[in-house]
Amino acid sequence: MASKVQDLTEVRSEPRDEVHYRARAYDPAGRPTIMLVVNISPGGLMARCDETYEPGATIRVTLPMLGQVAGRVRWSLGGRIGCQFDRPIAPREYRTLLGTLPTA
Repeated sequence: MASKVQDLTEVRSEPRDEVHYRARAYDPAGRPTIMLVVNISPGGLMARCDETYEPGATIRVTLPMLGQVAGRVRWSLGGRIGCQFDRPIAPREYRTLLGTLPTA
């Protein structure tokens, strides 16, 4: 199973920044949940969560200064998900966002 996640990380188009941020998220039905964002990039994130999401599901994650950011679940495995944002975060906004997120 770990090889599937490793294979997915190898095809990423951009590097991720390691963070440790508890975010409020909303599932496809709009129900709130909490997830721990462990890495992020302008195009997506990886998070740990108790919910199980199917690949292709649309979720919204609340990020500092940006509010709710929508994205699609690309993969879900063992309490972790990979999500690709519907719209990438602009470079200036991303740098500012990184300055507000705690790191591990």
